[in-house]
Amino acid sequence: YDLFPETLPDGPPPTGHFPIDTRALRREFLRLQARAHPDMHPAENKVRAEAISARINDAYKTLTNPLLRAQYLLGLRGVDVANDEALKVEEPDLLMVVLEAHEEIVEAESEEDLDTPRGENDARIAASEQALEYAFQHDDVDAAKHEAVRLRYWVNIKESL
Repeated sequence: YDLFPETLPDGPPPTGHFPIDTRALRREFLRLQARAHPDMHPAENKVRAEAISARINDAYKTLTNPLLRAQYLLGLRGVDVANDEALKVEEPDLLMVVLEAHEEIVEAESEEDLDTPRGENDARIAASEQALEYAFQHDDVDAAKHEAVRLRYWVNIKESL
């Protein structure tokens, strides 16, 4: 967040917002990269410039992806939802939806057969992102953790589509 002060002047939630203006973020990213790019620096500063450029790239990638952003924000609170295998959703209804979605993908015979599941999953992703926004704005780490795990399921389905 601190690498992009123009786009994210309030910092991370709860003072800042979870949704990000990705167009503004991209403009700021390109300006930062233009200044930090290793080719723009003398040989003796290349290693440092490469490290700065890599950090800017990583931050941009994290901030533009709602799942990675949520995982990062939770990581600031000491919660590792990306790698903690103990953090699984134990909601039978959710698991049924996930299994049914995967079944629809496997049984699809054409790209058109995936239109409805894709739309349904996009709606689930949007709902999870809204729930994350609410959780982070209200500094509700438990709700954010729970929703980040749910979003991870939806993103995995999206990648399967």
